Amino acid sequence: MAPIKSRKHAQSRFNQHMSAALAALLVPVAAHAAADAPQAKTLPEVQVISKTGEEAGNDFKAERAASPKYTEILLNTAQTVTVIKKELIMQQGAVTLTEALRNTPGVGTFFLGENGNTTTGDTIYMRGFDSSTSIFVDGVRDIGSVSRDVFNVEQLDVLKGPAGTDTGRSSPTGSVNMVTKQAVMESGTTGTVVAGSGKQKRATLDYASVMSAEKGVAFRLNALAQDSGTPGRDVVNNKRWALAPSLAFGLNSPTRVYLNYLHVDQDNVPSGGVPTIGLPGYKSPDARTFLSTAAPVNPENFYGSASDYDKVKADMFTVKVEHDFSPTVKLQNTTRYGKTSQDYLLTAFMGNSANLKTPNVNDPSTWTITRGNRTVKDQSNTILTNQSVATVNLDLGGLKHTFVGGLELTSEEQTNYSYTGAGTMAVDSLYAPNPTSPIAGLNLVRNGVGTNAKVDTQSVYLFDTIKLGEKWIFNVGGRMDHFNVNYNATSLSTATANPTLPVGTLVPTKLKLSDTVGNGKVSALYKPTKDSSVYALVATSKQPPGTNFSLSTSANSASNPKYDPQQSTTTEIGTKWDFLKQKLSLTAAVYKTTVKNELEQDPVDLLYYQTGRKQVKGIELGVTGEVARNWLVSAGYARMDTKVNNGKVVTASGINNLNYTPKDAFTSWTSYTLPMGLKVGGGARYVGKLLRGTDGAVGTPAFADAYWVVDAMASYSVSKNVDVQLNLYNLADKEYIAQINKSGYRYTPGAPRSASLTANFRF
Repeated sequence: MAPIKSRKHAQSRFNQHMSAALAALLVPVAAHAAADAPQAKTLPEVQVISKTGEEAGNDFKAERAASPKYTEILLNTAQTVTVIKKELIMQQGAVTLTEALRNTPGVGTFFLGENGNTTTGDTIYMRGFDSSTSIFVDGVRDIGSVSRDVFNVEQLDVLKGPAGTDTGRSSPTGSVNMVTKQAVMESGTTGTVVAGSGKQKRATLDYASVMSAEKGVAFRLNALAQDSGTPGRDVVNNKRWALAPSLAFGLNSPTRVYLNYLHVDQDNVPSGGVPTIGLPGYKSPDARTFLSTAAPVNPENFYGSASDYDKVKADMFTVKVEHDFSPTVKLQNTTRYGKTSQDYLLTAFMGNSANLKTPNVNDPSTWTITRGNRTVKDQSNTILTNQSVATVNLDLGGLKHTFVGGLELTSEEQTNYSYTGAGTMAVDSLYAPNPTSPIAGLNLVRNGVGTNAKVDTQSVYLFDTIKLGEKWIFNVGGRMDHFNVNYNATSLSTATANPTLPVGTLVPTKLKLSDTVGNGKVSALYKPTKDSSVYALVATSKQPPGTNFSLSTSANSASNPKYDPQQSTTTEIGTKWDFLKQKLSLTAAVYKTTVKNELEQDPVDLLYYQTGRKQVKGIELGVTGEVARNWLVSAGYARMDTKVNNGKVVTASGINNLNYTPKDAFTSWTSYTLPMGLKVGGGARYVGKLLRGTDGAVGTPAFADAYWVVDAMASYSVSKNVDVQLNLYNLADKEYIAQINKSGYRYTPGAPRSASLTANFRF
């Protein structure tokens, strides 16, 4: 089968007022448009165009973002929006969200964690800021520190710049939307079977069936099974299975209903990294100067316990209804319930002088490291949301308007439980650790300590895209979000904090926060030609305290509700050009993002002060599409100049830049299909030097060196139903730091030279 494509709680006073205002604005507009428009007719059979409604493009170049908030094609969208299609992801053999995001420059999972803790899942940094809580699935926020698979992804929409007007609270510098595969009016089966380095074993299935062509009923099932090690690493393992059925009704009618379900089950062995001893920039944390010239450890070593685990279960049920009142008035409603739970136990370490022993300075085989930090995480996240969005096209006063208005009601909840009895792993060899070393005192029991936080949000927004003739497009939009945060925590009393209570008494805490924030954006776009645009944009984003599921009345806590929301403003000027009959797209943008109200902790009194001000200035270039017949390319370059304008320096090196942000980044991929059915491709990516954060660690590397990685691919059609694909990764076997933790004691090695062989089938 050819690649499947498709077509195009609160009842607070705030909610009541905003709902009424939205209805008052949209209903007359909709009525006016419906009265002037011809009556809706039964739609013809679905054509083979993409889910986002594109009528041109190719395997790499998309025409539109998936969100209904973006009514124009990418060429006419006044903002940097990168769309990564599934065909590009498949060519590269990428299987996770973070692997797929390598196709947009300067975005990655560079941060390993803080002190003895290790981050889990998709810890994404984008344009200088952590964007991990700005990941969406079909426009709905997806909370949970888990690693996301792309087996059920049609495309990724990467929005760079403030997304506050589009999505509410978000990272100051952007968001990622995973667009999932839906049931369509096509029948067939595709799938993959993969084997490769690191004991990689993976299989996927994409089955589609038209159950009733007359009634427009279709079914689709995507499935995944994987049990893989990690190339170049001992013990680390990724095991998962998943199912994603989709049932659609009325695909050939004005009213379409989609019922989607996703279940994911992961049982992984995580890694806490390896010691940075011997890496560039490493020096002895004390008087043992010989450590400064010590040899690095083998990056294959596993410094945790073979009994460590990361178990994840996720369920997501979605109902989406689309109705075309007329060719100019459309309504979409999405309801979702989702739950993600994570049960996690990881043995990590602190490579400081207290934990690093050298009884015989001349015999490194006697050097040991203490692996005493065992991190336990028992967390669940749930979301219940209903989102309605209306799109209305009107001619008013000689101008063409496209109004997009919406109402979103969302309830999110996070629960964390604390444990005792995680045990202590035996002291082990620095250069030859034993993952099966015994665990002393292992008796995991909940100790009554934990947190529960609920964030209820009511949001309303309105955008107007105005076309003035054939040359000018203006867009103005605004959004209001009202938050209610209820935070409940139980802690153990201490002699200092609770002198009247016996030490160890359970102490409950209840905190509340209610706030309303507004965001807006405005842009102007000029079209020198039909296939080009030049634009300017100003947009804002806000992040209130407490919306990250944490509140505290402590003066030395960044989660104190007394603080104002973090605010960011981005200005961007850019241009987009399509060439070769719209098959090839070139983009360029310069931008500046200013973030204020940043919380800074004073190193003397350890209190937080809301005086921080940070700035990111940059340029981003991109090219995507078909250069010539059968020759596809996707490439991007980003240069970022970051600094702290006010507040303390946040990098260990003392350089006044933002941490975990490469100054220069480049990514590329190209493929060419030869007449005999052979396709060859490859790409290179570059990540500039990363400055790590600072927490007072001594002697550890203050940065991670820049690196280049080159990959290659070749595929061949064995028959009309089967082709085989060989992927080679890191051809030069480059050793590099993929992630580094805040103290610089630990890092995740980049994958060495490796390979995978994939059989793609279609029927």
